[in-house]
Amino acid sequence: MSVFDEDVSADVANEGTPADAGVSAPAEDPAALLSAANAKADENYNKFLLAMADFENYKRRMQRDIEGIVTHHRRTLLERFLPVVDNLERALAVESDNDGLRTGVEQTLKGFEGVLAAENVRVIDVLGKPFDPKTAEAIGTAPAEDGVAADTVVKVAQKGYTIGEELLRPALVIVATSAA
Repeated sequence: MSVFDEDVSADVANEGTPADAGVSAPAEDPAALLSAANAKADENYNKFLLAMADFENYKRRMQRDIEGIVTHHRRTLLERFLPVVDNLERALAVESDNDGLRTGVEQTLKGFEGVLAAENVRVIDVLGKPFDPKTAEAIGTAPAEDGVAADTVVKVAQKGYTIGEELLRPALVIVATSAA
């Protein structure tokens, strides 16, 4: 017997063992394999649906956050314009002989008012109305004159503004008090 014959006889003796590269273990039932594959596919599809739902929720949350940031910065910018408008109104309240300057200030004020109107910013009308702490801030009191009820706004020291339905800046007012 040659060396070659010994190797072949050893291979034949080990035939049927899983260690042999040419022979595999008996195959599982194809229906069981298909069922397992379908279950894995269903599991992966459910994971995909959950990931898509999470992503949609993330997009909505980010959109809300971005809108909130934009609204906050818009509101802050508009609040910064209001003192400029106040100063222009004060400048117009002063008597002046310089018609050119007055016209320039009026046009500038109209420009600012146009910007505010375009941004849905409106003046709060509180004069002669009952004091409402939601829209005005009392900075003083004055005795009620004849025909004026107590807790009525008798003077507006600084205009209040809303942006849409929200308060942008409360009005600073003087409120009538009842005579003691």
